[in-house]
Amino acid sequence: MSDVLDYAAVGVGPANLSLAALGADVENLRSAHFEARPGFSWHPGLLLPEATLQVSPFKDLVTLVDPTSRYSFLAFLAGEGRLYQFLTAKFPAVLRAEFDQYLQWASRSIPSIEFGAEVRGVRVRAGNFVLDTGRGEVAARNVVLGTGQAPFVPGFLRPHLGADVFHAEEFLSRPRELPGRAVAVIGGGQSGAEIVRHLMRLDEPPRGITWITRRPGFLPMDDSPFTNEYFFPAYAREFHGLPRPDKRELLAEQKYASDGIDLATLQDVYRERYRHECLLGRKDWLRLMPRSEVTGCAPLSGGWELEVKGPHASVVRSDVVVLATGYEYRLPDCMGELAPHLARTPDGLVVGDDYALSLDLRTSGRVFLQNGARHAWGIADPNLSLLAWRSAVILNAILGYRRYNT
Repeated sequence: MSDVLDYAAVGVGPANLSLAALGADVENLRSAHFEARPGFSWHPGLLLPEATLQVSPFKDLVTLVDPTSRYSFLAFLAGEGRLYQFLTAKFPAVLRAEFDQYLQWASRSIPSIEFGAEVRGVRVRAGNFVLDTGRGEVAARNVVLGTGQAPFVPGFLRPHLGADVFHAEEFLSRPRELPGRAVAVIGGGQSGAEIVRHLMRLDEPPRGITWITRRPGFLPMDDSPFTNEYFFPAYAREFHGLPRPDKRELLAEQKYASDGIDLATLQDVYRERYRHECLLGRKDWLRLMPRSEVTGCAPLSGGWELEVKGPHASVVRSDVVVLATGYEYRLPDCMGELAPHLARTPDGLVVGDDYALSLDLRTSGRVFLQNGARHAWGIADPNLSLLAWRSAVILNAILGYRRYNT
């Protein structure tokens, strides 16, 4: 038993990185955080130079739970010698590239994180969890899943995925020729808007851009004060205790509090449209198609033909198709043996008031879920806003006492 960890974490994205940062200063806590990738990365395919955070940088790994932590965003700025310059620059929002640098900095500073270690399986043995890491077996009383959201691709588009039909997650990941080609962007959320803006600003832009969304318009995120209380711990707990039908109704009502487009990005797109159409004479260069759904895709001799249903049903021909179609939660493959023993509802996994899953096996600990419980905890769950608070809730549950004020 002396070799059994207090917990083992699967995946090191921002969620489990927050857990590692908060746990790093807890005396006698034994933990390990396993990540299959060779180093930390946070949606690298979407780290566009113009992209910014949609939340305050104080909603970092630790600050809202432990403002004195050495792993805060402010500590990163100070350690890198750029605190005065950052304050003087007065950015309206923090560049995502800089926040990514902060996350990478933290990931290099915490000794319990192991990169290049893929967890291939999790099972129960003698009341504990045993993880196959590819480097040997590790026993732990608790497991924390933090593998994040997976890109969602509609079924009819999956057979066409390749060099010129791909999820937005891969936009910067591999080189491709865009100048002189027609590009269709499917999806009216923040990622779709950021990619459209980026395409419009290229020195050698595409021949044309078509932006398609089922939404009634290109709608802004609701960033008003009272709406932002949806991202408070107290509201998350209130939401968690509601009946399932009420949760479904509220998730639909609150969609644009988390899944709209920030106003600055919308203004940029509109201004770029004005510049291209009015100053450069590129009429109809950007085609906007709200209330439109792509229902079919067929290859052409050169490019793709998209069937679009909407107020003006049409066919869109494009050389490149970018799927800004969002994300969904999937249990990682390593949970295959335990998955049949996890309780579910029609909406998803049963997630308790300390983020523990309901498991019908006899163990001394629990499996906790990070960033996969929007159906149970509300729109803030996949957001950075409750990152530190959720990790603190989980850590308190593992420790068995209130280490952090939640």
